[in-house]
Amino acid sequence: MRVLIVEDHRELAETLAVGLRRETMAVDVVGDGASAVERITVNHYDVVVLDRDLPGLHGDDVCRAVVASGVGSRVLMLTAAATIEDRVDGLTSGADDYLPKPFAFAELVARIRALARRAQPAVPPVLVRGDLRLDVGQRVASRAGRRLDLSPKEFAVLELLLGADGRVVSAEELLERAWDEAADPFTAAVKVTVSRLRRKLGDPPTVETVPQAGYRIP
Repeated sequence: MRVLIVEDHRELAETLAVGLRRETMAVDVVGDGASAVERITVNHYDVVVLDRDLPGLHGDDVCRAVVASGVGSRVLMLTAAATIEDRVDGLTSGADDYLPKPFAFAELVARIRALARRAQPAVPPVLVRGDLRLDVGQRVASRAGRRLDLSPKEFAVLELLLGADGRVVSAEELLERAWDEAADPFTAAVKVTVSRLRRKLGDPPTVETVPQAGYRIP
């Protein structure tokens, strides 16, 4: 999934980004509300992790902009204020969930994943196709009972292909959903990752290339 972190505390934002990338998420980071509104008009995010107390454009206004844009991104609002009134105000502005600071990182991950499931057609927690099995929650992939040692990007690509349920997934869609904005769209990142994934999956081949269209697991 792709996540936008909107947090003016740079150290916290980068710490969260590193942790979420280890969870196979593609993560972009901005430090103010105006930049956040700009990003959501350019990129599609499954979840926006939004600090409510932003300098300049307030988090509530950013949240309203996300909702008004109609992009379908879910908003997880963060704040150091934890009163009932604060939570009500945040949810009233359009937030889908609310997490007071300080919080446990594991809970943040769980809430992001729960929101992402609501941002798109629900994907089962365990994806199975033939002898391939991928446990999304535990981040474990296996084939014919053999555990696969996948990198975060390889895992993310496999998850997208299995979640497509036989549909062809274009290289552009894989790049959009599994990489962050730092990825160069003209690189061979997707092709290289798919090639490595194929080698780790072994024989018989499972990932099929559809010329001029993309990839699929039939």
